[in-house]
This record gives sequence, structure tokens and C-alpha cells, in this order.
Amino acid sequence: MTLILRTVTRVVLPLGFVVSFAFFLQGHNLPGGGFIAGVLTASVVALAYLAYGLDGVEHDVLNREVQTAVEHVEHVQHGIVRDYQTLYAAGLALAVVAGLVAILYGVLTGTHLTFMTQTYRSITVPLYGHVELASAVVFDLGVYAVVVGALLTVISVVGAE
Repeated sequence: MTLILRTVTRVVLPLGFVVSFAFFLQGHNLPGGGFIAGVLTASVVALAYLAYGLDGVEHDVLNREVQTAVEHVEHVQHGIVRDYQTLYAAGLALAVVAGLVAILYGVLTGTHLTFMTQTYRSITVPLYGHVELASAVVFDLGVYAVVVGALLTVISVVGAE
């Protein structure tokens, strides 16, 4: 935990999140999307763990106390790990629901749509212009949550040991 690493982390952290967001948004039209954005986000958070430690991120950034388990004093329970597990489960549910919505829409409209059929709508946003809203973004959001939740759960648990 050197001063150089902490300084670099302060610069790289916001840039990593911005690039991750850009990868996420381009995913339904170009290569990228939920998976690569999730990997990049998990990598940036792992860098923060390297620079500040798991306890430092949870205590200083999230303003939460680190709880020690009663039966195993040497093992530290981090609330953030439970949050990552919840993110993983919510992302998996969102990805499955996004796939099933096409089937439900097909049943309601009388058309034959298969699992994971994508559709999009074009809208014009004032001062911005033409925007395409694709249904694949919801699935990408679920994949993003699964990847971030799973990778950060593994990194946090291994880092706490």
C-alpha cells in the first residue's frame, strides 16, 4: 500500500468506471456490453482493494463497521460480500426475466417470439438527437450484475483470507 499506488488508484478509479459505462452502452450494437463492462468494473474495484484494503474500502468508503464473527474470531465477515452475493442473484434474475419477456410479449400479441428475441424503439431526445432503446440493454444489465457480483465476491472472500 504505497503512496504511489493510492495516488494512481484515485486517478484510475473514475476513468475505469467511465470506460466501463461506455462499454456497457455500446454492447447491444457493437462488441462489448455487460460482460466486458462487468470485468472492467470488478478490476477497478480490485485495484481499490489493493490500494486501500478490504477493510479500508468498507469502513472509509461505505462508512460501515467491519464485523468479526463470534465463532471464528480469526475470520472477518464483510457486509460488502453479502452485497455482492445479492447483486449476483439480482443480476441472474434480471437476465432470465429479460429473456422471458420476449416469450410473454409474443403470447400477448399473438406473434411467435422465441426466448431472448430482441427489439428496439427509436426516439428523439431534445438537444441530443436520435437514440435507439434496445431490449438487450436489460439483459446486458443482468449480465453486468452477475459478473460484478461473482468476481467481487471471489476477490473479497479470497482477499479477506
